[in-house]
Amino acid sequence: MTMLLAAALLVVSVDGLDQRYLDNPSLKIPNLRRVLKEGESANGVIGIVPTVTWPSHTTMLTGASAWDHGILSNRRPAEEGGDYYWSVSLLKRPTLLDAAAKAGLKTATITWPVTVDAPVAFNLPEYFKRRRGGSMDTQSICSKARPATLCQDIATRFPSFRQEWMDDRTRTLATRYLLQNAKADAVFVHLVDLDSEAHDNGPFTTEAYAVVERADELIGEMLAALPKGGRFVLVSDHGFEAASKTVNLHYAAARDKIKGIETRGGFVIADGAPAAAWLRQLPPDHAIGREVPAAEIARFAPPLAGKFIFEPASGAWFGPGTDVLIAKPHETGNHGHWPTRYRSVYAAWGPGIRPGRIPEMRQEEIANRLAGLLSVKIGVR
Repeated sequence: MTMLLAAALLVVSVDGLDQRYLDNPSLKIPNLRRVLKEGESANGVIGIVPTVTWPSHTTMLTGASAWDHGILSNRRPAEEGGDYYWSVSLLKRPTLLDAAAKAGLKTATITWPVTVDAPVAFNLPEYFKRRRGGSMDTQSICSKARPATLCQDIATRFPSFRQEWMDDRTRTLATRYLLQNAKADAVFVHLVDLDSEAHDNGPFTTEAYAVVERADELIGEMLAALPKGGRFVLVSDHGFEAASKTVNLHYAAARDKIKGIETRGGFVIADGAPAAAWLRQLPPDHAIGREVPAAEIARFAPPLAGKFIFEPASGAWFGPGTDVLIAKPHETGNHGHWPTRYRSVYAAWGPGIRPGRIPEMRQEEIANRLAGLLSVKIGVR
């Protein structure tokens, strides 16, 4: 039986929107301030392992961990070719999009990860052959669009949509079209420019703040296009940390003839007790920070249970290099840290949503909250 919505639902993910941005009273974000004041907002969202874009966005649509839904990173392992996880055919779990399609809802996705061939009425999937920061080549995205004429239809309404690069501005134009002209029941939008800026210039910098304020302006345009009675949800995939140096622990391990460590940028894994003991006794310039308790490893990363995990000290990033211990960071801001290191965001606004601050939540909880707003049951294909 088809379930009818009282009004449209707009879900906007601002990539890299750390909770600390929303907690900064000096930022000029009037649209988001209104959402936070009049709607429901969490005291932060604890992410999954790994705290990177594609697994996190998939968790928000499945309620499952990366190991359960199958999207283990942004890119597939080298033995699988190393390409991005473009297609829904790679998913091991049904998504909220499957549940909405089964309920007869007309949904749309705009550069949301892992949505090539998604079961949606309108699709501009995250798919690109070229990137320029947070922008993706529009031609590639349009080649996978559903319906095939979608880009042409949007450009007829908004001629400036035809630009070479799809950035947050043109993503916003597409959102406005889908809400106003296509009358989509639910639109899921992934804004990417903040993540790119924070990688290039660092999080919580003048440049990053400017992009947050620009995202607020664009969200204001989307909210103006939301039909009367519509509801809005703001989410993000991960927090962010500044990086002032890269520490290549594999260099140190080779120097000290230690085996059994694996660096993953935001943390390092020791396979056994000898490697863990070596990490614990390294001098401060090796930037070994907190040792993650075994209970946390079992909670966030069951396949890593029995191993030892260490976070980097503030400002450090664990690199894969073997030629030098300390190097200049490739990027001045990064994510991929252990989930408790920072918080992402969740806020909901609109009819039927009770205003107030709610406790900190886990990212896996978001899927069921969105399913409730759509009156569908997640986990059913």
